[in-house]
Amino acid sequence: MSRFSGLKAQLGPKPAPTVAADPLPPAAANGSRAKAREGKKAVVGYFSEELSRAMRMLALEEGSSVQALLGEAIDLLMRDRGKHPFGEE
Repeated sequence: MSRFSGLKAQLGPKPAPTVAADPLPPAAANGSRAKAREGKKAVVGYFSEELSRAMRMLALEEGSSVQALLGEAIDLLMRDRGKHPFGEE
C-alpha cells in the first residue's frame, strides 16, 4: 500500500481529461497564414541577449525589421561565399 493511498481515497477518482474539440487556433485550423509567410520556412538560431537587443535597435533605427536585416546579412554571406543570393531583404 502506498503512503499516499489515504489521500487518494479522500480525493476520489481522477476525472477523465477533457480534450478540446478544436485544439488549434482559428487561423491554423483553416490553414490560413500570413501572406508574407506563404511558401516560406523558418531559419532559426540562438544568440546572446546582447546581440538580440542590438539587432532590434538597429532595425528600429533603420525603420526596418530584424527579419529584413537577417535577410540582408544572409544575402551578403552568400555573395561572400560565391553563392547566389536569394534577395530576402
